[in-house]
Amino acid sequence: MTATKSIVRTPWSWVPSLYFAEGIPYVMVMTVSVIMYKRLGISNTDIALVTSWLYFPWAIKPLWSPFVDMFGTKRRWVVMMQFLISCAFLGIAFTVSLPHFLIITLSVFGLIAFCSATHDIAADGFYMLGLSQQQQSAFVGIRSTLYRLAMITGQGLLVVLAGTFEPHLGIPLAWSITFGATAFLFAALFLYHRWMLPHPAIDHAVLDIHAQNVWKEFVRTFVLFFKRKNIGSILAFLFFYRFAEAQLVKLVQPFLLDAQENGGLGLSTGEVGVTYGTVGIIALVAGGLLGGYAISKKGLKWWLWPMVIIMHFPDLVFVYLSQVQPTNILLINMAVALEQFGYGFGFTAYSMFMIYISHGEYKTAHYAICTGIMALGMMLPGMVSGALQEWLGYKTFFIWVMLSTIPGFIVAGLVSIESEFGKQSSAA
Repeated sequence: MTATKSIVRTPWSWVPSLYFAEGIPYVMVMTVSVIMYKRLGISNTDIALVTSWLYFPWAIKPLWSPFVDMFGTKRRWVVMMQFLISCAFLGIAFTVSLPHFLIITLSVFGLIAFCSATHDIAADGFYMLGLSQQQQSAFVGIRSTLYRLAMITGQGLLVVLAGTFEPHLGIPLAWSITFGATAFLFAALFLYHRWMLPHPAIDHAVLDIHAQNVWKEFVRTFVLFFKRKNIGSILAFLFFYRFAEAQLVKLVQPFLLDAQENGGLGLSTGEVGVTYGTVGIIALVAGGLLGGYAISKKGLKWWLWPMVIIMHFPDLVFVYLSQVQPTNILLINMAVALEQFGYGFGFTAYSMFMIYISHGEYKTAHYAICTGIMALGMMLPGMVSGALQEWLGYKTFFIWVMLSTIPGFIVAGLVSIESEFGKQSSAA
């Protein structure tokens, strides 16, 4: 890399936009696709099955993360993935109206998922290379905030955009325009980062004569992780803590969209964008912020059981909504906000537990393994949730979701956590 490439950039010029770009493809693949397929007439069984498969690239992300290190710079990977993702969004825009749109768009969503997971690896690595340790700590909150803003943009603004066009242009064309707008947004992010991302001197490929050692270390990280003490209870916690939520999340939007005679609430696409994609996300963020603050005061061990309870019991709002089927949009918004706040608050315990067990020499790699297991824990229950709902109906399905919270309580009782972990020291 030439000296002219060593341009100093303020982190404010690229960190916020980089993590906004990291959030957009994830929310479009995992959430917005569910709404689009529902509006296009796909059954809940098929929606839950096919969109749950899209978790797979994130589940196996740790397996190909070494390739990002070995071939090319992190900067090049980031820019290349953003270009491919923008092209893929455009591909969905052009194919959503075709006769065999499901298999075509699903294939493109799979490409976006793979590129997005690769982008996550490269972006997180670039963040550590492009910032000092002090700057990394200072921008952690900025990263999280912009990622959540990306979720509001995807689940909220872009879904509202589709809902605005649907009555006038028809459902396929409305979603074609929406994904065209998403492609334009992501192309702008690609061009901006191609110009604005710095060129850290330490950002280089590691594929050299030591490549064989890299593979040995890669295998060793997995061996050390799975040789941990109490690995059985750790894996059970990572997989089952969100067992109920993995099923719920795939059916919330179809439930909100389905007509009253089909057991749903009959909301429009735009109303779902506001209720679940905006109000819900704001409540989710608020719950997460409060959860982080709570753990900093008394530690993860003290808060684990309250967080398990606060995360799971608000799922009862969907039992109520499915039984009563209210039409009051304010009441529906309040119910969704309550459930999302509880989820955000309780999920903090899960996030902190992953950090807790990722200590040691390979903390980054072990955390990546945890996120892969987390994705698998969302993928497998989610795959069958649609078929369960169509067999049981919404009323009984949400009761089943409440029963599915029981494993979350069981695994919380199996793990052991140091009493001081997560607690902010009095000197801080």
